[in-house]
Amino acid sequence: MKDSTLAGRLNFLREAERLKNVLRSGFTSSGRPESTAEHSWRLALMALVFADQLPGLDIARVLKLCVVHDLGEAIHGDIPAIHQHAHPGKSAQEREDLHILTRDLDPSLRAEIIALWDEYEAAATPEAQAVKAFDKLETILQHNQGDNPPDFDYAFNLGYGRKHTATAPLFATLREMLDAETSQRGRSTSSQ
Repeated sequence: MKDSTLAGRLNFLREAERLKNVLRSGFTSSGRPESTAEHSWRLALMALVFADQLPGLDIARVLKLCVVHDLGEAIHGDIPAIHQHAHPGKSAQEREDLHILTRDLDPSLRAEIIALWDEYEAAATPEAQAVKAFDKLETILQHNQGDNPPDFDYAFNLGYGRKHTATAPLFATLREMLDAETSQRGRSTSSQ
């Protein structure tokens, strides 16, 4: 591999580091705002943990989708799900930002990353559909586990991403478990 290709890949990794500084609306269990990079890490871990329950799926592809699914947020940040209705151009902005972020990569790698992002965004394959479901489930899991402010809207989670989590029995079962936690968490917060 040429030094210029290696240098381009290092530049991309330097740019992608910005995802560590993009904060989400959820909080960690210690009360610190969660970063998008942290979410992406646990999403990949979640896919790995449940890989044995995903027969017929290409787990390497699932993990790749997990890693790139929010990469476009490295430039303009995350828009919390509760506010996405006010930002209809979110997807187009993230795709444009992904093109900027990958500009130093060699053409074949750049095309692969963009194609993975497009596959996820369109939920175009069973692997992408699984990652969409895990993405919603990981977000709800973090909201339930986080040390959130007193006015945190747990009720929003009860409807969040339901379309994606109803695509397979595994996701539906996990959803039921997390919804029970969400309801309990919402009740305990409102009684304080």
